[in-house]
Formats: sequence, structure tokens, C-alpha cells
Amino acid sequence: MSKNALDLPQLQTGETGPYALAGTARAKPGCADALEARLVSMVAPTRQEEGALAYHVHRDRSDPSQFFFYEVWRTRQDLEEHLAMPYVLSFLEDRSDYLDGDLSITWLRMASPFTS
Repeated sequence: MSKNALDLPQLQTGETGPYALAGTARAKPGCADALEARLVSMVAPTRQEEGALAYHVHRDRSDPSQFFFYEVWRTRQDLEEHLAMPYVLSFLEDRSDYLDGDLSITWLRMASPFTS
């Protein structure tokens, strides 16, 4: 994933549910705690964003260098606005300081009914 590779997939015809993604991040050796701190530091401000429906960061119990994140946004535009936030841009800019490889993102389309 390049710095500009966060090209969000377009909504599919008839899609009405929230816009979601799941991803993984592997820390460089010796950087897992720093990566966790950096990822967790984005949770509170992200959850305060108007369109954020869910935002979670998890650390693998058996491999503490592996992290998982899950985000659900009210709309695609809400996610675009999130990605333009200074704290997100800062992380995207310096993520290579922490990551072994790059973020892996899976773009999700909600198949189950959604009620808020």
C-alpha cells in the first residue's frame, strides 16, 4: 500500500449499509509497544468523529507484533473525511517507522442488516 493507496472502493448499486474496513499491521522487531501506543492514540479522536460507528484496535494474543483494526463509518464520505484528519495523515506519513511491511486493508460491504 502506498501513501496514496487508500483508494476507497465505490459503493455498489443498491448499497445502503455503513462503509467498513478491516486491516492488519505487523510491527517491526522491538516496535510492537510503540505501534500499539500509536494505534491506540487514534481511537479516542476517531470515535469522536461524527460518522464513526465503530473503531477498534486489537493485538494478537499469540503474536504480539500483529495488530488488527476494524472500522465502520456511517458513509464513505465520513471515512474520506477521517483519512484527511491531521492525526491520520501523520500516522500514514510515518507508519514505516513502526511497520514491518505495510498495512493490509480489506474493504468490506455489510451483508447483514444494520440498525443503529
